[in-house]
Amino acid sequence: MSDLPDLLNFIDGSFVESQCGHWIDDLSPATGQTIARAACSDSSDVDAAVEAASQALPAWAALSIPERADWLDRIAASLEERAEEIAQLESLDTGKPITLARTVDAARSIANFHFFAEQGRDFVAETFEMADATNTVVYKPVGVAGLITPWNLPMYLLTWKVAPALLMGNTIVAKPSELTPMTASLLAEVLQDVGLPAGVFNLVHGTGTHAGAALTAHPEVDLISFTGGTETGRLVAASASSGFKKLSLELGGKNATIIRHDAPVASIVEDVRRASFMNQGQVCLCGSRILIHESIYDEFVSAFLDSIVEMQVGDPSDDQTDLGALISAEHAAKVLSYVDLAEAEGGTVLSGGGAPVDIPDAFAGGNWVAPTVIDGLAPDARCAVEEIFGPVVTLHPFSDDEEAIDIANMTDYGLAGSIWTADEAAGFEMAKRIDSGMIWVNCWLHRDLRVPFGGVKNSGVGREGGRWSLSFFSEAINICVKR
Repeated sequence: MSDLPDLLNFIDGSFVESQCGHWIDDLSPATGQTIARAACSDSSDVDAAVEAASQALPAWAALSIPERADWLDRIAASLEERAEEIAQLESLDTGKPITLARTVDAARSIANFHFFAEQGRDFVAETFEMADATNTVVYKPVGVAGLITPWNLPMYLLTWKVAPALLMGNTIVAKPSELTPMTASLLAEVLQDVGLPAGVFNLVHGTGTHAGAALTAHPEVDLISFTGGTETGRLVAASASSGFKKLSLELGGKNATIIRHDAPVASIVEDVRRASFMNQGQVCLCGSRILIHESIYDEFVSAFLDSIVEMQVGDPSDDQTDLGALISAEHAAKVLSYVDLAEAEGGTVLSGGGAPVDIPDAFAGGNWVAPTVIDGLAPDARCAVEEIFGPVVTLHPFSDDEEAIDIANMTDYGLAGSIWTADEAAGFEMAKRIDSGMIWVNCWLHRDLRVPFGGVKNSGVGREGGRWSLSFFSEAINICVKR
């Protein structure tokens, strides 16, 4: 037996090993060392989890929405007691700075349960009166929900799905990324501790090939909510479609940050830097294409490069760290290959372009890429339109709003973006013409959890958030009673 923590599956209220008895090593992004072992599950484990969820469904679905909302608040309270543990595990498992794990990952995981509890209590089903009849919309659970979550925001995005799925009466089989299994196991511990009925939430660790594919194709899974890469999303969609499962896909992005001629450069530089490099650029909403009006191009680029020099890259557990490590050695190599491609495409690396020079020896085995800025690429170059998902941004001048909109819409993605301007009305009009599911004007990642979240084109299918989540995780049934 290993001395490493063993992260077990959670099926029908109990923690159990995978039926094959195999394990997956969980590696620290910052050091490259093994920090835990996760169960390596296959279709037999998924079958057991789905069976448990199916058996638990009738009793859970029979509760009222307010009763289930009370469960969400109990879960949130228990998570709050373990907030620092969540942050520490998330920083260890993902390589992100501990301050980010505290203020975003841990805090938002707790907030998601409280938010959807309140959404449930405020939920009012629609009625439509006719001259001689009343139509009442009844919202029923979809059934067994398969939830597949990524490695960049493990607990944050898992709770974003679990909370509304439970609220609307579904039971769950969750499959987290095998690269970041720690906080999913912590969530299972919390749900066991608060006494959530056995089988309502089930957790199966494993790879996408062996566990994820079995979950999406399972005939007794009624709904799939997937967040991850676009190529994997295509496979999920194809697998789920054969069973006509309800489907939500939140996929990749290649988002534009547009800086108009009237933007106050000095006051927005730090916000643009945050949008560029938060979580080492490993956020699907990051603005990796910075479009700058030609009249302020040199001024902005100079200020932006100066701000990057101030960033501290290194030990994720240090409160002063701004950027941590990338998720894996393979992903870091992919990111750096795009830097090489950018130079081959005629780009100039103004900052970064490789590993930071001052990483301590203790982290020599980690996956490090310095914040990288590339100038001189054509707006349709591969590095400018393909998703890199790392701390790499490209810079592009534009002459007027029309050109900026054309460049912003030049990719196959359409998830998010931001516009920075002194003219809010002009920014709003530009935003309406950009092919993205979300656009921020004079801010970035300023989230109201009530609004729809999702993308267009290759960035996904469907919307979640607020009332959209409640609709997705339920079936709207109309009952017409004639008087």
